[in-house]
Amino acid sequence: MKNIEEQTDTTVLLDDQAVSDYLRQNPDFFIRNARQIEQMAVPHPVRGSVSLVEWHMARQRNHIQQLEEEITLLMEQATANHELFDRLLALQSHLAAADSLQEMLNRLHRWARELGLAGANVRLFSDKWQLGAPSDFFQLSLSRQAFEPLRIQRFGNQHHYLGNINGPELLLLLPQAKAIGSVAMSLMGEAGDLGVLIFSSRDSQHYQSGMGTLLLQHLSQMMPDLLARWVERA
Repeated sequence: MKNIEEQTDTTVLLDDQAVSDYLRQNPDFFIRNARQIEQMAVPHPVRGSVSLVEWHMARQRNHIQQLEEEITLLMEQATANHELFDRLLALQSHLAAADSLQEMLNRLHRWARELGLAGANVRLFSDKWQLGAPSDFFQLSLSRQAFEPLRIQRFGNQHHYLGNINGPELLLLLPQAKAIGSVAMSLMGEAGDLGVLIFSSRDSQHYQSGMGTLLLQHLSQMMPDLLARWVERA
């Protein structure tokens, strides 16, 4: 009876953790039991079962394939980031070479059109920039109070929004625009309190939630310094 009780106790204690602990404490187990290891079978969803050696090799192959895929992805991302940097650097130089604010905004608009978009626009919060008389920049002015409901509805706690906007929102942001299907908007300034950079498309599906915002992020950080050449901060 005592032997049966001891066997029962041993079975209860021999769980996955106990086996794992034993193997870690006895690293030569597989060497001492090489023949038995070769004969062990592991369940396989297609072949029914495979040897432990085959199972281990398959895991290694899968691991190597995963590493190769991760390396390929990193290389693709590095290439994309390099291309993005080159495009941003070229755009920044092009905008900085403008002779006036209007020329700079025109260059930004043409750059967007070359990408197949309807255009690019900048709106500046009136409490952060000196846009009243005698300046000629009043058309860029945007009331923060009027914008706040749109910010809450579309941006939430984010600095970017990609998707559709309704008629009143379009009238507030782009009163002269027509047939706008979707927009990509970014709040300018570290606190998002300087204004809004807006790219628009006639395609309602062009900009959608979940798309990347890296380009928007860099542009929204770049624009305030370029604008400050022509417009004084309040």
